Amino acid sequence: MSTSATTIFSPETAARFDRLVTLYPVKRSALIPMLLYAQDEIGYISDAVVVEIAQRIGISELDVRSVLSYYSMLRTKPVGKYNVQVCTNISCMLRDGYGIMEHCKKRLGIGHKEVTSDGLFSLEEVECIGACCWAPAVQINYDFYDDLTTEKMDQILDDYKAGRGKETV
Repeated sequence: MSTSATTIFSPETAARFDRLVTLYPVKRSALIPMLLYAQDEIGYISDAVVVEIAQRIGISELDVRSVLSYYSMLRTKPVGKYNVQVCTNISCMLRDGYGIMEHCKKRLGIGHKEVTSDGLFSLEEVECIGACCWAPAVQINYDFYDDLTTEKMDQILDDYKAGRGKETV
């Protein structure tokens, strides 16, 4: 499949995919980067994404789905505009990561892997996000927040709700 064929992706992403498959000795090696770029553009890995990427690489849809089931950072369901990932691994757990998670559940009115009714926030408990020295930590989309308290978390959520999150500036 090339950018001239029908695609569900933007012309830029389709061209990126065409280039990616030429960078590796085996096309299949482009699978994870393609899935991540697709997820960034579409928001999650839909059935249509699986079909097109399988065709682009020349592998079965089952092969793509096998990779999806292994990697937790690849999502098969839509998430909120702001995906709040609360670390509860050992360092964060010892510094109240579970308290931050419970606070977010109450504040947002949703549980693990759920989305607020307005589609603005989704919430998930995750393993280590690599901020152990500054625990507890949260990642919202690609932005990190550390040394958190419930008060700091409230301010962060308020900022995103008002369109003042790190990614919106």
